[in-house]
Amino acid sequence: MHAVTPPDSRSRAPRADNARTLEQLADTPRTRRLIENRICYAGPHAELSIYDTWWPAQDVALSAERVLYCGMLQGRKVMNGATDTPETFLPGESFVLAPHQEVRIDFPDAHPDAPTTCLTIDLDPARIHALSERLNQTQPRERELGEWRYHPQALHVPHSPTTQALIERLMGLFRENHPDRDALIGLGIDELIVRLLRTQSRELLLADARQAPPRHGLAAALSWLERHPELPLDGAQLAREACMSKARLYRLFQREVGYTPGEYQQRLRLARARQWLREADAPITEICYSLGYRSLSHFTRRFKAAYGLTPGDYRRLLIA
Repeated sequence: MHAVTPPDSRSRAPRADNARTLEQLADTPRTRRLIENRICYAGPHAELSIYDTWWPAQDVALSAERVLYCGMLQGRKVMNGATDTPETFLPGESFVLAPHQEVRIDFPDAHPDAPTTCLTIDLDPARIHALSERLNQTQPRERELGEWRYHPQALHVPHSPTTQALIERLMGLFRENHPDRDALIGLGIDELIVRLLRTQSRELLLADARQAPPRHGLAAALSWLERHPELPLDGAQLAREACMSKARLYRLFQREVGYTPGEYQQRLRLARARQWLREADAPITEICYSLGYRSLSHFTRRFKAAYGLTPGDYRRLLIA
């Protein structure tokens, strides 16, 4: 991994093997303040790093030789260069960088009393390839959808509570001194890779769904859900859009997307809510009813269960 000193000349903390408290140095020409502390834990086929950033900084470079899985734990970053436009990176989201893909990061809110905290897990491409081949053998995809494989490109998506629980479990395993530590970490890393492959596959299907017309029936069903997340789910209508039986569509949907159509529609609604909270100043109540929720309390519970924050807290975090 590579990082550079921000233009304000505050230095980054060196690599550390144990947590240490921040010490603010005297502000003289011969001393500078540490803005970030990094703690690394080695494991089989992967390395976990936890970063605490204590002071605002801009244009900090990050890249890795292997696939880099990033997860926000506290605060926010702005990721520049991985996608066409800058992306705000918040807790409850995953950001995956391809090998040697560089991003420049801004830390607008970091403060000694509330550091911006994130983690990275670097993943062995050989392990990703091996798991892709295993999926191709045990859970082959339909020919039109192509084989399971990793596509070296940036991926930024909200992740599910299940993925969040996996990340927290891995953090605990990397820190443990247990005779089965390496074996358990290996299983957790494999699960993370499978979830990454499925998430990327779903995003590629969604890209196909935005074409006119979609090239696959499943993409057509996804496209319909994306266009109408606020409508009550109609399985028969969805099957007609996909030009296949309802039973076949639901089996294929579960296998490829990892959710039932109803579960995925809820994820779409919440993702759309996040987008509107970021980009629009519409009242939260208006967002709630526009997405098909019948009560604000139900919408708030769903949002907090998925992202750990209420819609109001999420919007306040964005404008802090």
